[in-house]
Amino acid sequence: MKITVVAVGKLKEKFWVAACDEYLKRLRPYAKVTVAEIPDVDPARAGGVEAAREREGAGILAAVPEGAHVILMAIEGKQRSSVEFSRHLDDLALRGASELAFVIGGSDGVSDAVRARADETFSFGPITLPHNLARVVLLEQLYRAFKISRGEPYHK
Repeated sequence: MKITVVAVGKLKEKFWVAACDEYLKRLRPYAKVTVAEIPDVDPARAGGVEAAREREGAGILAAVPEGAHVILMAIEGKQRSSVEFSRHLDDLALRGASELAFVIGGSDGVSDAVRARADETFSFGPITLPHNLARVVLLEQLYRAFKISRGEPYHK
């Protein structure tokens, strides 16, 4: 399985980079996982929030691999336990989805075009996470899902 995490914004702090790198390393035996960072756009320089979302959205859509099943990370998305998430990924694979793209939008959300491209939405719950942390949590949950799927132990 190939997975692309499309994320608006660059990781600036070393601890975020280290955490993401660790999970990307752990994921290598299970899937080819890449991260595509889309530059965030300052609404003050773009002509407003909507214009910034549109520019970020164009970058997001350009980074999504053609034919990928797109899962938009959104607070109003479907919530799943780690086991349910693992089963869902297995189900997608069984249905022929060999390429997935997870989208983490910018601080002002995503454009309507990105929402329209999404095949589904997924949420970590009603809490608000900084986008850097959401990226780490997503990578950790992907790793956990693969471990669960293969019946391998995972430290709790």
